Amino acid sequence: MTTFRYEAMTAEGKKTRGVIEADSLRRARRDVAARGLTPISVDEAKARELFSIRRGPPAPKKADVIAATRQLATLIEAAMPVEEALQAVAQQMEGQEVARILTAVRARVIEGWRMSRALGEHPKAFSGLYRGIVASGETSGDLGKVLARLADMQERNQQMAQKAQQALIYPICIFVVAIGVVWGLMEFVVPRMVEQFQRMDGVELPLPTKIVIATSDFVGAWGWLLALILVASGAAFWWARRQPKSRLSLDRMLLKVPVAGKLNRELDAARFARTLSTLFAAGAPLLEALEGARNTLTNAYIRQEIGTAANSVREGASLAVAIRKAAVFPPIMASMIAAGERSGALPDMLARTATQMENGFETATATALRLLEPAVIVLLGLIVMLIVLSIMLPILQINNMAIG
Repeated sequence: MTTFRYEAMTAEGKKTRGVIEADSLRRARRDVAARGLTPISVDEAKARELFSIRRGPPAPKKADVIAATRQLATLIEAAMPVEEALQAVAQQMEGQEVARILTAVRARVIEGWRMSRALGEHPKAFSGLYRGIVASGETSGDLGKVLARLADMQERNQQMAQKAQQALIYPICIFVVAIGVVWGLMEFVVPRMVEQFQRMDGVELPLPTKIVIATSDFVGAWGWLLALILVASGAAFWWARRQPKSRLSLDRMLLKVPVAGKLNRELDAARFARTLSTLFAAGAPLLEALEGARNTLTNAYIRQEIGTAANSVREGASLAVAIRKAAVFPPIMASMIAAGERSGALPDMLARTATQMENGFETATATALRLLEPAVIVLLGLIVMLIVLSIMLPILQINNMAIG
């Protein structure tokens, strides 16, 4: 069987493309026609083209999906029919991948499909959680407000993810620069000074100088091995993070790290509370909302404990008691959930909890970065001072001998 790539016209006069397998080119044309299409061109697909076709179209940018969700919410809240809202947003975002997807979704909606079902044909653009929230909005009859809540949730989650990435990128960059400076001194500066010291007969080098020279010799001789060990360690860590058991252990240990653990805990707490609030407000049953919010968690250990909490809720425990028993989120979260359950305003209290957790994460991140910058500068300064001192001590010693 050979794979062919075809372009054809539908009965409505629209162009469509795809692939088909057949024994020959003539058979491929017949099979395309049997699908109710009028072939324009049918050619044998090359290996590279076939890979691109099977891989499918690229996923749209998250920012475009968020913008489209926000615009859909505004139009549907203004009483515009869903298919017209989809068409209007697709025209507004013309030229972007999300516009093509919305056009395809609109075609399904016109055929009588529910919007949530039509979104399911594009899993790269719309996650299961996204589709579940839309389905809840369709069931409750308040799709516009649900989409607005969904857009808010996506925006906040994206902002928190970006801040988390920035919090990681900054110290990594400083660390790399520090290693580069020290390596440059050890590789180029210290060896030249050693050559000068070796010409001085009868001079006993100070201990700091001997230590720096030995370190420089080690870096020069075994630097490649150190680099190899670092790369291998990074690859091993990456592999371990992809294994369920080892990732569970690593994520559990991460929560015990003084600063990183607190940041990870508050980031997941904020994401969990905001997603649960959105799902619950959209009319999703509590257990389904818990499962959807649980799937957004990044820490495997927290995800496991929230799964246990969901089982407790299924057995009849209150959400506040189950969350407090899990002991993976800040204690204030369970207290606010309990207040929401008593007052009957759980979605609102969850949204407030998410905002509080997000503010705590932002404050902790800003504080950590403010402390990290001077700490790294001081550490780098001490290392450079030690190297400079090790170079200056023999020179001062020689001067003293000359004066004496």
